[in-house]
Amino acid sequence: LQAPAAHISFENFLTGKDEDELRLICEAAKVVGNKYIVVAWLNEAFRKVGDDYKLIAEKLNKAAIISGQYGLQLAYHNHDFEFRQLEDQETGYDILLKNTDKDLVKMELDLFWAVKAGKDPVELFQSHPGRFPLWHIKDLDKDSGSFTEVGSGSIDFAKIFEHKKDAGLRHFFIEQDEVKKEAFESITQSFRYVKDRLL
Repeated sequence: LQAPAAHISFENFLTGKDEDELRLICEAAKVVGNKYIVVAWLNEAFRKVGDDYKLIAEKLNKAAIISGQYGLQLAYHNHDFEFRQLEDQETGYDILLKNTDKDLVKMELDLFWAVKAGKDPVELFQSHPGRFPLWHIKDLDKDSGSFTEVGSGSIDFAKIFEHKKDAGLRHFFIEQDEVKKEAFESITQSFRYVKDRLL
């Protein structure tokens, strides 16, 4: 079993409290064999206005320099909130892409959350080529708008996978937070669809 990427806590580094914690995370990631460490969540208090996202971008750049000292690539994982328009009509995701160094900070694009927020992943890949080496894939249920198995919802994965080179894709993860079926039945269905239809 390999783990090319790991999600990490970022809030202590964001608030300037603990650079040592980030270094410990990097050391642990090296032991496990991770190649990427991924900032996966930010509490709402840290992301209310555009200036908040500019600070996040600044801290991501700094964290990426540190992670690079350990041979690790830093990435940022989205949900849907980053795609909401802020006071200046930009989105938080726009600000992150614009204000992070494209070589230092990569993106782990969660296709479900991007599509649910009304974004076209292909447009993101074409506008920012090579910045999306990691993807989370799960499908969007046509009726409920919630998670469902890959291939059984409304996301056009075939179109998205056609542009994997634009994205710079290196790894993707079938990742469904909640399932209605038995868990192994769910992941098997998604795995078979990806293997048979997308690869």
